[in-house]
Amino acid sequence: MKRAVFLDRDGVVNLAYTRSGKSYPPKDLSQLIILPNVEESVKNLTKFGFVVVVVTNQPDISNGNSSYEIVNALHKEISSRTGIENFYVCPHIDSDNCTCRKPKPGLILKAAKDLNLDLRKSYMVGDRWRDVGAGQSAGCKNFFIDYNYREKRPVEPFVTVSSLMQATEIILGGK
Repeated sequence: MKRAVFLDRDGVVNLAYTRSGKSYPPKDLSQLIILPNVEESVKNLTKFGFVVVVVTNQPDISNGNSSYEIVNALHKEISSRTGIENFYVCPHIDSDNCTCRKPKPGLILKAAKDLNLDLRKSYMVGDRWRDVGAGQSAGCKNFFIDYNYREKRPVEPFVTVSSLMQATEIILGGK
């Protein structure tokens, strides 16, 4: 079984737009900004045998503010610029009560099954309490990039980092 590093998308891989303390995804390709050192982090993680997987809630698909076509176009561009090959998306809103919307671990569990991943030797890097909660529920070690959003904070245990690069350095320091 392989080890993985699961990444939330918006705020970890690409810039999340913040309005009134709340995080929002890019609306289309023109707003996509890859965060510094993401490509280098992905390359280093892959070099040391980690599978890098994006697990992302995209409720704008359900609420009509986005579409699968836009989300897939964003993922294709992210892949071409960072080398990330694996994307798992939850299009639902909370009231759908699905098993894939973080903080539930469904996206991580599906990726683990599809890609033959050992969750106990894997990590989750996110910028919201939902990301950390999903990682914890799946049995991963967790990193939290704290942008001080106006929302619930994650429950420990997790390690606070400033970026994917810092999380990568810690992960690879303990290869």
